[in-house]
Amino acid sequence: MIRADLLVTGIGELATLSAGPVPRIGESMEDLGLCHDAAFAVRDGRFAWIGRNRAARREIRLRRGGAHVDAQGGTVIPGFVDAHTHLLYAGDRAPELALKIQGVPYAEIARRGGGIYSTVRATRRASSATLLAWAEDRMRRMALFGTTAFEIKSGYALSHAGELRLLRLIRRLASRTGFEVVPTYLGAHAIPPEFRGRSDAYVDQIARRTLPIVAAERLARFCDVFCEPGFFSVRQSERILRTALALGLGIKIHADEFALSGGARLASRLEAHSAEHLLEDGRPEFELLARAGVTAVILPVTPFASLAGRASPGRALVDAGVSVALGSDCSPNSWIEAMPLVLAHAVYSARLSPREAVTAATVNAAHASGIAHRAGSIAVERSADFALFALDSADRIPYRIGSLPALVYRQGIRTPPP
Repeated sequence: MIRADLLVTGIGELATLSAGPVPRIGESMEDLGLCHDAAFAVRDGRFAWIGRNRAARREIRLRRGGAHVDAQGGTVIPGFVDAHTHLLYAGDRAPELALKIQGVPYAEIARRGGGIYSTVRATRRASSATLLAWAEDRMRRMALFGTTAFEIKSGYALSHAGELRLLRLIRRLASRTGFEVVPTYLGAHAIPPEFRGRSDAYVDQIARRTLPIVAAERLARFCDVFCEPGFFSVRQSERILRTALALGLGIKIHADEFALSGGARLASRLEAHSAEHLLEDGRPEFELLARAGVTAVILPVTPFASLAGRASPGRALVDAGVSVALGSDCSPNSWIEAMPLVLAHAVYSARLSPREAVTAATVNAAHASGIAHRAGSIAVERSADFALFALDSADRIPYRIGSLPALVYRQGIRTPPP
């Protein structure tokens, strides 16, 4: 007999995603590890028992003060893992929407001092207390839609001291909110105004001064680079990423969003943990990513929010044998907080199947964030992070555009509390 803090019964469909390869590739992305007429118990923040609904009464007893939830035939999935966010920033870019509608490219908006540079100015001016409060507010709204783990990139300070401040604030966000947070250093998000015309000098600062501190203080799990024309060249990106690898950091690359810039090829050559965006449909590049075992983190809402007139090539990536994960890209340029809406775009625009989209937002996103050993699936001893939808199957989550979970739990505790 198991004594539990929480018992969930009456689950019509339970998507465990607990068996099979990690990450899922190709046909295995369709396998959600489904159990029907299911129940599970949680003890001390972890799944303690998973079984058939009829067995729960004889196997489980609730501790004093424990809670029982009747899922009423609904669907339970692991809490979403958002594998690509820029949550720590100040200000917004609403005035730039009219420029996007007029067809002004992102790079041109940035050259005019808008885009990322407007966010950098606002973030540099904002107090740490303000940045924390706004980011925490975003995270709690995102949790309403089922997200329980976040990869969070720095990148809106673009200075040695400023980027270190952001990484330390990301660490504080994790302790303040209780969510799983994976910090990524993205000092190479753009060339700061102070280094205009001296991009190699900024790269030198990152490699010689900032990255050693990031590694020594364990401020980040990964180092990322925006490898695109007008931002960081392949040569500069490679220098930064090889330095990060030598210091023990994992590496990620913003690759091939605006052009086939060589970012995906660099990711393959360095066997990066992930290549992200990949909006350009480069089939030879996809084959290289597959052979190198690089996970593709696609952001299907971003081209929609950017009025790019294109869609993430999710179907081509899956068919090429690349492991595919999903991220929201929540940022001032793509202010999206609802992961079910990201799944809908992954299906209706990027052409993933509904089950592939669920896989990409759970176990594969957990792998892309380096936390698949504790997030993205439902299994005994895993953190009890899950979302209950009042739908009869996981397939319906992306089909019902913008689905809202009925309940969301992080480590067996309802979030936000009732």
